[in-house]
Amino acid sequence: MARMVQCVKLGTEAEGLDFAPYPGDLGARVYDNVSKEGWQAWVNHQTMLINEYRLTPVDPKARKFIEEEMEKFFFGEGSDKPGDFVAPTE
Repeated sequence: MARMVQCVKLGTEAEGLDFAPYPGDLGARVYDNVSKEGWQAWVNHQTMLINEYRLTPVDPKARKFIEEEMEKFFFGEGSDKPGDFVAPTE
């Protein structure tokens, strides 16, 4: 049986993650409060941030920025897209 969580991103009960996706306290909070679908929304948003800001995830400054954005995305006012971001057309 799948582990269910009250997802802070979706606002509904949904299937929870199989493991903490990030180390430390933030990872534990995400594991306890974010569904698989909510986490996938973050992965898509994070990819956009990395691409648009040309971040290198191994750079400590970039990792700090990504962590702050993850905190805002799930538990704060939300993580904004870059001002000049234009979504790709399919």
